This record gives sequence, C-alpha cells and structure tokens, in this order.
Amino acid sequence: MSTTTVIIVVLLVVVLGIALAAVAVMNRNRRAEQDRAAAEQLRIEAVATHGTAVAESEQQAQEAEARAELARAEAERAEKAAAEARLGRHVEEARQEDTLRTADRVDPDVDHRADDYRPGATS
Repeated sequence: MSTTTVIIVVLLVVVLGIALAAVAVMNRNRRAEQDRAAAEQLRIEAVATHGTAVAESEQQAQEAEARAELARAEAERAEKAAAEARLGRHVEEARQEDTLRTADRVDPDVDHRADDYRPGATS
C-alpha cells in the first residue's frame, strides 16, 4: 500500500468520524427539542386538567372542614349537656342521702352515729 492510499484511507476515516459526530449532535439536539416540547405539553396538561382537580379537592377539603367544625360544636354542646346531667344526678343523690339521713335520725332503731353507719341501710 502506498503512502497516498494510506493518507486517503486516514482522511476517509476522519471525515467519516466527523460526519458520525455531526449526526450524533443533530440527533441529540433534535431529541432535546422533542423533550422540551413534551415537557411543555405536560405542563399545559397539568395546569388545564390537574388545576381543576386541585380546585375541586380544595373545595371538598373546605366543606369537610366545615362539617368537622359543626360536629365539634355539636359534640361540645352534647358534652356540656352531659356534664349538666351528671351534676343534676349528683344533686339528686345528695338530696336523697340528706332525706335518708333525716329519716335515720328520726328512726329510733337506727344508730346514725355508729362508725359503720350508711344512710338508708336499715337492719
């Protein structure tokens, strides 16, 4: 093989390498542009479709919070009513015990001063 042939082959290899590199760069640039377009499309879809879903979810969350607040207020009213009922029961128990103690003081058969005395427990 002559020197000229070797130079031609080397030049062909270099040119082919440069051409392949140029094709690779163009493919990479084209792919990057396609990825940019796809990303932009995803952003548009996210705003258009998911924006509505986010607004609906926010409205549902606000409605649920309002229902929860009403439930808390109702629970608070119920707890207050229960506390008043317990207080009423204690008052009635105290009145009953007071009446029993009065009856036991009147009854000559009950030793209301004994250490083991219990109101209303007649033996």
